[in-house]
Amino acid sequence: MTVRIFCFPHAGGSASAFRSWCGLVPPQAELVAVQYPGRENRFVEPLVDRMPDLVAQFLDELDLTGSFVLLGHSMGAAVAYELAQELRRRGREGPQRLVACARQAPTDLRPGQVHRGDDETLVAELRRLGGTHPEVLADPDLRRTVLDIVRNDYRLAETYAPRPAPPLDCPVSVFVADADPECSAADAAGWAGMTTGPTEVQVFPGDHFFLVPQRRRVVAALMSALDLPTAAATAWPSTP
Repeated sequence: MTVRIFCFPHAGGSASAFRSWCGLVPPQAELVAVQYPGRENRFVEPLVDRMPDLVAQFLDELDLTGSFVLLGHSMGAAVAYELAQELRRRGREGPQRLVACARQAPTDLRPGQVHRGDDETLVAELRRLGGTHPEVLADPDLRRTVLDIVRNDYRLAETYAPRPAPPLDCPVSVFVADADPECSAADAAGWAGMTTGPTEVQVFPGDHFFLVPQRRRVVAALMSALDLPTAAATAWPSTP
């Protein structure tokens, strides 16, 4: 049986954030990089700045049946969590596992007002976290597009408040980086209260955007949690 891994990007991000993972998963897993409205191949669609609206849209669009995992990076972790909760509210089968990357538990979210700031406030935030090429911010047209998306996503993330709900019952894996200014290992421990299942926190080298430079180690950790081999283990035939 193939397990599908639905990957939700960070604020300001897009499905291409997970492109470098595609060759790292084994045949037993299918990587589904989820695209938020208003970017890349969904550029003509309106941006969505409310969590309930985004979750409702994904419930209609994604084939959340069979064996699947919900994985989210930063803002995407909150999207994945809310999607899992909404599936249960509707009496549907939930994920095999929830994987939260670079994000504290929904009940521990810190308030923010970045989305209310001017463009320079947004640029300063992007530079603080890293992950945005300077060339992008130097091009006026590209900068405008990027900042519109970032402001939208920060509005969604900073106005998000989880609905009261009982804990999930699936296992939760939390991946964080040792130099992430947004989420420490201590912060990540709060996810234990989000589920009655087991919770495991793993720390990787890097900053808030560790998923790209540490992709091999992250995917290997994910496959281990799912009791699956890594792609490297399945890419070569056994010695006769």
